Amino acid sequence: MFEKTRTVVAVAMLTVATYATAVEVNGGHPETYVVQKGDTLWDISARFLKKPWLWPEIWQANPQVKNPHLIYPGDVLSLAYLDRVVAQPGPRQEAPINAIPLSQVEPFLKQLSVVDEIASLPDVVGLEDNRLRATTGQVAYVRGLDGAQVGQRWAVVRPTVRFSLPKPTEDLTAHGRVTPGSGNLWANFVAEPSQRREVLGYELAQLNVGTVTKLPDGRSDVTTLSLQGRVDGREVRAGDRLVPVEATPYDLQFVPHAPAAQTEGLDMRVLAVTDMYLSGGPRDVIAISAGSANGIDNGTVVSLWRQGRHVADRKKYPGSSRMDDSLTDGAGRISLPDEYAAHAMVFRTFDKVSYALVMQGVKPVLVGYSAKHPDAQ
Repeated sequence: MFEKTRTVVAVAMLTVATYATAVEVNGGHPETYVVQKGDTLWDISARFLKKPWLWPEIWQANPQVKNPHLIYPGDVLSLAYLDRVVAQPGPRQEAPINAIPLSQVEPFLKQLSVVDEIASLPDVVGLEDNRLRATTGQVAYVRGLDGAQVGQRWAVVRPTVRFSLPKPTEDLTAHGRVTPGSGNLWANFVAEPSQRREVLGYELAQLNVGTVTKLPDGRSDVTTLSLQGRVDGREVRAGDRLVPVEATPYDLQFVPHAPAAQTEGLDMRVLAVTDMYLSGGPRDVIAISAGSANGIDNGTVVSLWRQGRHVADRKKYPGSSRMDDSLTDGAGRISLPDEYAAHAMVFRTFDKVSYALVMQGVKPVLVGYSAKHPDAQ
């Protein structure tokens, strides 16, 4: 199922551009098209439009269609004019066709979140039978769950990295502290230092979900938590933190679109590739250094680029010992252009960090790559 979605969205995202009132239609199109059961907006858009991501805005220009993100089997689309797309409502006897349902991408998403700080979060101080690790059906003892009630559910999470710039990621120890020197590694993969210098947040990876079974009493200072739902085979250990369970962490559908105008000129980078060391590809989750505070929302599409390297001028300096793949410019070097790698769609946003799913690409995506407008050249 995802293969179909990935192909459709990849075609759509390859031609993303700024909004235009006139719609470019591919040649050889029929005068009308009747929407079939099983179609999606992006199937139809990729088939007939040169800029298929503009489909939602085109529907908004047709007042007879109440919801620009929904079409129905039986709707008749007029493609008679190169600069117009007109919709004629169908019988409305079947369920509407959405953009990209969550069910088609959810298997590839990760249970990750980002917070501004972790020092104040409740933490696991011990495990049943003084174990080193615990899993579903076992007990964890938690400090700091003030005001908790028996029966409440909490997510057990582990701080994994600190996102910041100019160092994209810094690994965290079991106690949530930055591992000394871990951020220096990324300097080998980032072409030029970011102009932004700030801590963007701390990543939390969900491990389990537990239910409060016993509150602190006069003999104990901790809350007892029964573990009930392990994630990705990971076990709980002392030092892990707790956050409230989110009922709906993801949107039910996503409509791909270009970034908001306020992101223009913003230095956006790939901060990390989830569950990978340095690189990833289609179906992998990445973190980028922009979030809701920067105008990024769910469905935002970006293109990912390898920054242009600087090679030695062998014609002018044939005896030069300069490296051929330098990250910085300098005398005796020729600067190469940036290289396109892939497109990605944001599926979860936080204040200064967003998670995106790599949907299509021509080469692997590495930590430090730039995130640009999807129609960047």
